[in-house]
Amino acid sequence: MKFPSNACVPLLGFAAYSGAGKTTLLKQLIPILTAQGIRVGLIKHAHHDFEVDYPGKDSYELRKVGATPVMLCSSRRRAVFTEHPAGVEASLNQELKFFDQTHVDLILVEGFKQETFPKIEIYRRALGKPWLYPEDPMIIAIATEEYPELRLPIQRLDINSPAQVAEFILTRFLADAKAYPFM
Repeated sequence: MKFPSNACVPLLGFAAYSGAGKTTLLKQLIPILTAQGIRVGLIKHAHHDFEVDYPGKDSYELRKVGATPVMLCSSRRRAVFTEHPAGVEASLNQELKFFDQTHVDLILVEGFKQETFPKIEIYRRALGKPWLYPEDPMIIAIATEEYPELRLPIQRLDINSPAQVAEFILTRFLADAKAYPFM
């Protein structure tokens, strides 16, 4: 098992083409894992420009005139806005430098499917897209409702059973990740 050098805890990706149901599965999976005492963090990659701050807010206006990073804090949450140079795609390893890993046991990653770290592929035949496995040797399982008879050298999971996916993460993935020398 291989993780990015800036990972201090296990990372598990959910890789698929858009529309396959990554977020839907994660929304069902995270409560199951947290009920088992796993402190879950999440990193989501966006393939487009996004804005979570908006004109008229002080933090937005200060960022637009050149402050970076900008941290917005309250008694309930913190947000850090950092501008990347135009046209430079962030890597997962770079972003991990800015992710507080001290209070999580597991980081789930949606996206960054081209990077080298363990992933579960989400596959739906209806999308008409090719499998990511076996081209990506970091895919350790496939969650799909297709091909129940499929024989693979990796674990096949039922995408409609978040409990089964959670069981795989708890008993197989996290157990295997313990052997990795995290900082």
